Amino acid sequence: ISTLFKASFFGIFVLFFIIFIDDYIHGVSSTSRILIFIYWGLFLTLVGSGRIFIRSFQRNLLIKGIGRKKTFIVGMSKKVVDVYNQLIEHPALGLDFAGFISIGFSEKNKSYDGVNSLGSIDDIAKLIDEYDVKEIILALEKSDDDTLINLISRCESKNVGIKIVPDLYSILSGQVKTSQIYGIPLIDIMPELMPEWEKKLKRIFDMIISFLILIITLPVTILTSIAIKLDSKGAIFFMQERCGLDGTIFKIIKFRSMKQDAEKLTGPVWSQKDDPRITGVGKIIRKVRIDEIPQMLNVLKGEMSIVGPRPERLYFVEMLTKQIPYYKRRLKVRPGITGWAQVKHKYDESIEDVKAKLRYDLFYIENMSIRMDIKILFRTIFVVVLGKGHYN
Repeated sequence: ISTLFKASFFGIFVLFFIIFIDDYIHGVSSTSRILIFIYWGLFLTLVGSGRIFIRSFQRNLLIKGIGRKKTFIVGMSKKVVDVYNQLIEHPALGLDFAGFISIGFSEKNKSYDGVNSLGSIDDIAKLIDEYDVKEIILALEKSDDDTLINLISRCESKNVGIKIVPDLYSILSGQVKTSQIYGIPLIDIMPELMPEWEKKLKRIFDMIISFLILIITLPVTILTSIAIKLDSKGAIFFMQERCGLDGTIFKIIKFRSMKQDAEKLTGPVWSQKDDPRITGVGKIIRKVRIDEIPQMLNVLKGEMSIVGPRPERLYFVEMLTKQIPYYKRRLKVRPGITGWAQVKHKYDESIEDVKAKLRYDLFYIENMSIRMDIKILFRTIFVVVLGKGHYN
């Protein structure tokens, strides 16, 4: 109720504050402004009461078993037992316990409260279909990345949400966004990374911004094209196949900043600091990110977004997926021109850089929103103006 009241109060306050300012600018009488505050109080009461009524109605339906999600609990540890007890005691959580899943051989024959394990993580894909499960809760006594990666990879094709009971360090460091089940913190890994309405709004936002940038930067585009032709032999634009949403291959468009056929002898490699393949003009346009402007065409075509993880070549995606199993989760969203990793880390020069940036990409994917996109755009402007974020 406290959260609902705060959300209602803030939303309605912003709405009526805008109306109040508009009336003040246009010289509306003080009596009308007093009425606005009266309406604000009434509106707050009605909306808040309405939300509480709807939430109470939903709660009653869940208690009666309507709308609850079948849920697996992975593991048989002390943490898992705590989660199980809360699910049984609080049906209003909306999670209907379907069974335990064992992590390893040592847990195979374990049981709790007379309930045996249905199988192991190796069987989970089949069990999800068999029991029509929509949620999975994973609780580990200690950090176990291999188990988590194994679980996520086996559930990737299934429309299920994964909740993880995090370790204390993850909570205190603020590296994860948590919800809770009656005092038990949980990290949510949802199959739908963004609400449908926000996806559509993000796409509209992408189209408007990319179109405006293409128009505004037209003089820069013309001058850059001339400079590239005068500086070195080769095409003005550089086109290369990259992996997009769900692994779809598309051709990225950039201003050419390297010598023609730069990778003819070396094959696919990451660019380095003071890379001899970069042309004189290339150094300048890379420093101020002018080389990225043509990618606005990729955004208009729907192949990219303004904000998102940077698209990588298929060669590197296949290589990195073998070394970093959860790397493929980057392909769950449309790639971007700029992203959280780009404003927080330098260009990739090694596999260690990729691993470091992947943490930022995954954080963005799990927390993506229009609000975060705007935050990243402002940080991008800051990075471009100061010339940071390359090899520093």
